[in-house]
Amino acid sequence: MAEPLIVTLDGPAGVGKSTLAKMLAKRLGLAFLDTGAMFRAVAWRLGKDSWTWPEERIADTLHGLRFGLAGAGEATQLLLDGRALGQEIRTEDVGMWASNVATLPVVRRFLKKAQQDLAASTSLVAEGRDMGSVVFPAARHKFFLDADPAERARRRFLQLQELGRPADLAELTAQIEARDRQDRTRAEAPLKPAPDALIVDTTDLDLEEVFEHILEAIITKAD
Repeated sequence: MAEPLIVTLDGPAGVGKSTLAKMLAKRLGLAFLDTGAMFRAVAWRLGKDSWTWPEERIADTLHGLRFGLAGAGEATQLLLDGRALGQEIRTEDVGMWASNVATLPVVRRFLKKAQQDLAASTSLVAEGRDMGSVVFPAARHKFFLDADPAERARRRFLQLQELGRPADLAELTAQIEARDRQDRTRAEAPLKPAPDALIVDTTDLDLEEVFEHILEAIITKAD
């Protein structure tokens, strides 16, 4: 049996990882693993202030959670205990909760194992913050996407507008900068490129330009 093909896209909040990973998964015919959604799902299930709980209580709760994948490409669904996850995990509050629980070794250990289990027999595109550096260090293709915080906030602002959800640009910028500080300075698996990752600054590139750049790198390396 051929070894599963793993493509990793890492980077900070609001850089477009999820959209690009879905596009790549569709183009390459692979499953899409939204690891950010896995952290959000855990934070949502645990609830507000859960990161202040004793580790044993958190571990006991996590022990009963089961993730799964259904479908492929942009139609891939992330399942939690057999149920597809939706907009309930996509709020700004849950995003901040996820950043908080992501600092906890007990949560990172649990999700690292869950992610590796999902990829053990499935070729996929995985996006997150430490996919290439920690979870899938042997992945064949690794990318780290970055962009100026103000530009990432602007993109998120436009995205929320399209969804009909009011937002304040200054507040979004402050939230993204706060998450950056926390993600890049945490002791456990801080946000940083894998040593062999291709770094792509997307600040002045549109989505299609970034997609073509990444796809070309994958094709070139495969030849």
